[in-house]
Amino acid sequence: MEMTTRKLLTIVTEAAIEDTLVRELEQLGARGYTITDARGKGSGGKRDATWGPHANIRIEVLCDVATAQSICAALRERYSDNYAMVLYVGDVDVLRPLKF
Repeated sequence: MEMTTRKLLTIVTEAAIEDTLVRELEQLGARGYTITDARGKGSGGKRDATWGPHANIRIEVLCDVATAQSICAALRERYSDNYAMVLYVGDVDVLRPLKF
């Protein structure tokens, strides 16, 4: 079984900007994504995923290095000053690399 390395880009941010982010991810080359509700505590305090305007989401994107770098740069430039957002990237091994 042959595995190929891709990047897993994870974005934790405010649910209020989900639709805008999805459009932007697609424009920046993401071929797909997974979105889940997120809750927890960080530098901004505790966040509850159940209260709409203040809920957080986690978006995961599997992609190549160039796409991950492009998305990170664009999101940092456009959203980091006005929205709570955490981005992190790691290597993952995938079985069907053509999907990503």
